Amino acid sequence: MFKHILISTDGSPISNKAARAGIALAKALGAKVTAYCAIEEPQMVYGEGYFPTQTVIDGFVRRAREIGQKRADVIGKMAKAAGVPFTSVVTKAYSPYEGIIDAAKKRKCDVIFMASHGRRGFSKLIMGSVTQKVLSHSRIPVVVYR
Repeated sequence: MFKHILISTDGSPISNKAARAGIALAKALGAKVTAYCAIEEPQMVYGEGYFPTQTVIDGFVRRAREIGQKRADVIGKMAKAAGVPFTSVVTKAYSPYEGIIDAAKKRKCDVIFMASHGRRGFSKLIMGSVTQKVLSHSRIPVVVYR
C-alpha cells in the first residue's frame, strides 16, 4: 500500500504519539519513514528604530534548525527501535503546511501522517490548523492520527 511515509512533527506530546503510530504503520507495511519538521522565518518585532543585525537573525534561524532537528531525531530513535528505515528533513518554510506538502512531494512520499491537533479557539477560527490546511491542499493521501 504505502512504501514511504512522511511523518510531520512539531515536537509536542501529541505529535510524538502520532509518530509512534506512524512508525507502527510503516513497520506493518514494510515502508520507510521520513520525519519532517518545518522551521518558520523568524518574526521580528521592530520598535524604537531597532533593526536586528544579520548575525542576530542567523542565530535565530540556526537555533530553530537545531530544535527542529532534535524533534526529528526523536522520531528517528523510535524508527530505529522498531527497525524501520528512516531519514529526516528540517527546512525553513513560509508556513508549516506548505513545508510539509513540499517535503512530501520532493521525497516522493506516498502518504503524510500527522497528528490532529492544532490551534484552538479564536486563533483556529482565524488562522486554521496546520492539519486542516494540509488536508485541504495535499494531493497525496493524509492520515490524521487522534
